[in-house]
Parts: sequence; structure tokens; C-alpha cells
Amino acid sequence: MKTTPPTTIADVPRRMLNKVPEVTLVFWIIKVLATTVGETAADFLNVNLGLGLTITSLIMAVLLVGALTAQFLLRRYVPAVYWLAVVLISVVGTLITDNLTDNLGVPLWVTASIFAVLLAATFAAWFVSEKTLSIHSIFSTRRESFYWLAVLVTFALGTAAGDLLAEALNLGYVVALALFAGAIAVVVVAHFVFHLNAVFSFWAAYVLTRPLGASLGDLLSQRTAEGGLGLGTTLTSVLFLVVILALVVTLTIGGRGRRAQLAI
Repeated sequence: MKTTPPTTIADVPRRMLNKVPEVTLVFWIIKVLATTVGETAADFLNVNLGLGLTITSLIMAVLLVGALTAQFLLRRYVPAVYWLAVVLISVVGTLITDNLTDNLGVPLWVTASIFAVLLAATFAAWFVSEKTLSIHSIFSTRRESFYWLAVLVTFALGTAAGDLLAEALNLGYVVALALFAGAIAVVVVAHFVFHLNAVFSFWAAYVLTRPLGASLGDLLSQRTAEGGLGLGTTLTSVLFLVVILALVVTLTIGGRGRRAQLAI
């Protein structure tokens, strides 16, 4: 009877290691910081530097394409490249929403609804194609494409949802921040206490951390007359980028957050 030899790394040259980090506390800290930078950096480039939405959007889109190209060419998770892509996609996601609302005059509730539908469609297509939405199996180009598309839509949706509550509904940044933090707390309790599905819990928290970060960024950077703390977009962006850089360097040097699973 013929036996099949065990699969080795050499036998699967076209396959890759998982391309996303482990979901740890550091992951969530950097994620929230990145979403905050997405909000403040977009405002800094657009308003403070006077580039305008169109020019800012083109520049950041080119940078994002470059970062994602590097990410897709890698065969494993590299903290610096991965988190650079997350920061840039956060900025671009914010700019997409800003262009729809500011340049095209689309109401925030419509924008939020559109991106909610797009996110649901992305997840549906992803699941039909791959039979899973788990980030523990991002080891093919197709799955990685679905992953980054979902991430981009969550950032755009989060920006619209955060602005809808804080500005359009006049709840203010503090109330919006508290609401999104409370929603995340509900997801955490549902997962750890009531055993809510891990994949659903992850993506629910991932979506909610975007408007949480956006509300935090606006609270810190906006003028006190507008309900913020008046730190400004420059200081807020620099502070958060420094913290992100420190955490990514720590992950890189220590090798933490690295995935070592082989797709078989």
C-alpha cells in the first residue's frame, strides 16, 4: 500500500506563513492608536498643511498602495510593514468618508449605511469563497485581499459612525467615546463570559475600535470651543505615532506578535 510522505515546508513553496499578528493586548492598543492617528493625520494634512482633501487623498492613496504592495510581497508577518499599512489605511479610510461628506455632500447617515452594507457584502463574499472569516488563516493572497478590503471598509465605516454620533447628532466627543467604549465592553463580556463566537467577537471589536479611535482623536485635537481638549492635530498625531513606533520596535526586536503557522 502506497503511503503519502508528510508535508514539509519544502513541499509547499507557494504557501506562506500567516500574515497578521496575534490578537493580544498590544494588538488592540496599536489598533486604537492607529485609528486615532488616521483621524488626526488626515485633518493635519488637509487643514493644517492646506493640501485640501483631493491632494491629501491622492498622496495617501499612493503611499497606501506602496505599503500594501510590500505587505503582499512578504511571506510572513513583519510588524513594521503590517502596522505601517494599518496606519495608512486608517488615514485613507478617513479621507474616503471625508470626501463623500465634505466634497460630495453625502449625509453621514447615508455614508455609514453604505459602508455597513459594503462591509457585510465583503464578509459574505469572503466567507463564500474561503468558508472562514478567521484572521488565523491569512496565508493566501486571496484571503489577504479580503482581509485588507474588510479593514479598509471598517475604517471608513468607523469614521462615518463616529462623526455621525459626535457631530451630526450633536452628542459630543466625550459621549460618543463613552458609547463606543461601552459597546466594546459588551462585546468583551459576551465573548469571555457568554462565549460569543470568537471570529464574530473579533470583527465586532475591530469595527467598534475605529469610531472609538476617531472620537478619541477628535476629543484630543479639536478646539475647546468645539468640545475638544485643544491639543491640536499635530501634537496628537506625533504623540500617538511615537507610541506606535515604540510598540512596533518592541515587537520587532523581541519577535513577539510573530506568527509561525504554516498553511497546510
